[in-house]
Amino acid sequence: MALTEIPASIRRVLVLEDNFIIAMEAEDILRSLGIEHVEIAGNLAEAGALTEAQSFDFAVLDVNLGNQTSFDFASSLAMRQIPFGFVTGYGDNSIFPVALRGIPRITKPFNESAMAGLLATAGAVRP
Repeated sequence: MALTEIPASIRRVLVLEDNFIIAMEAEDILRSLGIEHVEIAGNLAEAGALTEAQSFDFAVLDVNLGNQTSFDFASSLAMRQIPFGFVTGYGDNSIFPVALRGIPRITKPFNESAMAGLLATAGAVRP
């Protein structure tokens, strides 16, 4: 059982993660936390198409997507007022654009407790 209370309003979560194994792990953890609907996008194009076609209550964004980052996509989510958080291997704040430095993040490898904590921040912090 998660130590952190997840807002009941979070039912639909987008996971943007280019590593299939990590994406599946995130999905399993989210479902164990009671998230009803999880969509996985392996790249920015898929994530964009999903957010155009569906509504999401929260997005979990991997920072490094091969030769791209999720920063521009994160900014578009912020403009649409979709709460999100980052999952990253980067500990250094300097790689994050200034406007996104206050966004909650967890590091890889993550666990249920860390993911629950990230979801609990939904709506609490806006860029």
